Amino acid sequence: MRYATFGRRSGLRVSEYALGTGNFGTAWSSGTNAQDARVIFDRFAGAGGTFLDTAGMYQAGQSEEILGDLISTDRDHFVVSTKYGASDAEQPHVSATGSGRKNLMSSVEASLRRLGTDYLDLMWLHFPDGVTPIDEIVRGMDDLVRSGKVHHVALSNYPAWQASAAATLADLRGWAPIVGVQMEYSLVERTADRELLPMAEALGLGVNLWSPLAGGLLTGKYRTGGEGRATDPSRFVDPETGHKTAVIDEVLTIADEIGTNAAQVSMAWLRGRGERSAATIVPIVGPRTLAQLDDYLGSLDVDLTDDQYDRLDKVSAVELGVPHGINSLIRPNLLGGDSSRFVEPVTPIA
Repeated sequence: MRYATFGRRSGLRVSEYALGTGNFGTAWSSGTNAQDARVIFDRFAGAGGTFLDTAGMYQAGQSEEILGDLISTDRDHFVVSTKYGASDAEQPHVSATGSGRKNLMSSVEASLRRLGTDYLDLMWLHFPDGVTPIDEIVRGMDDLVRSGKVHHVALSNYPAWQASAAATLADLRGWAPIVGVQMEYSLVERTADRELLPMAEALGLGVNLWSPLAGGLLTGKYRTGGEGRATDPSRFVDPETGHKTAVIDEVLTIADEIGTNAAQVSMAWLRGRGERSAATIVPIVGPRTLAQLDDYLGSLDVDLTDDQYDRLDKVSAVELGVPHGINSLIRPNLLGGDSSRFVEPVTPIA
C-alpha cells in the first residue's frame, strides 16, 4: 500500500485505498457482523491500510461502534473519517437532521462516543440539505477544528459550485480550510469529470471516490449471476445502459488479456486515473466479505498498459456538455491558432 497527503490543503497522510465500513453492522438489510468485520479490518490494516471511512448513519450507528472497538488498541495509527448530516436514528426528528450548527455539534459528540475517541481526523458533511447557509456550516467546522475535536473538514456529495464557494469562504475568513470532496466515480459514472474533479485539481482538494465498482456492476457478476440487480435493493446500482454495456465489454476483454478479473481491471484504471491527476484521488473500498477485500487488494498489483488505460478511458468518457464543447472549439483561436503549444496550468493555492 502506498501513501500520500490528502490533497494540497493538508498534511494528512492517507493510504491509497480507504476502507469503507458502511457494511460493518447488521441494522440494514445487508451487512457484516462484528466478528467478520474484524477479519476484514485486520486484513486491510495488515496490507498497510490506514484510511477508514464511516458515518453516523451507517447501520444506525453500529458501523462507528464496531470501528471504535477495532481501532481502540492503536487509535493514532489510523486516519478516522466520519460524516454528519443524515440522521442515525430510526425515527429522526427535525433537530437531528441536516447541515445546521445544532446537528453538526451534536453529531460530532455522538460520533466521538461511538468511536471511543476524543478526536476525528477528518469530518465530512455527508449531503447538502439545501437550506443551511454555507457560512454557518464552514464556521461551525472551524470551531470544531479550533476545539481540537476535529483535525480536518471536507464536503461529500456537494456540487462543484457550492464546494468551491465553501473553500473560498473559508480562505477569505481565515477559517479551517476545506481539504477534500467525496463523490461517486467509476468507469460507468464519470460525470464528475465535468466540474468536480477539475475543481479539486485547481483548488488542491483531496478526493474520495465512493462506489468504485458501481455497486458490483463493474465486477461483471450480473452478466452471469443467478440474481439480477433488481433483486438486491440494498445496492446502489443503476440499470445497465448501452454506454455501460460498452464499458463492461471492454473491461471484460482487458481482464481476459491480463488474466485477471473485471473488478481488478476497473480498480487498476482508477489508480491510473489518480496517477494522471493533479489531485490526490483515493477510492473507498467497501467489502462485505474477506474475499471481496482480497479482490480489491489484489488490484494493487495489476498494472494496465497505456493502450489498455486509453481504451477504457475512451469507451467510458462522458460528454462534458456546456460550456466545455464550445470552449474546446474556440480555444485554438484564442491561443494563436495552435492550442497544443500551451499547457493549461493547475496552480496550487498557497
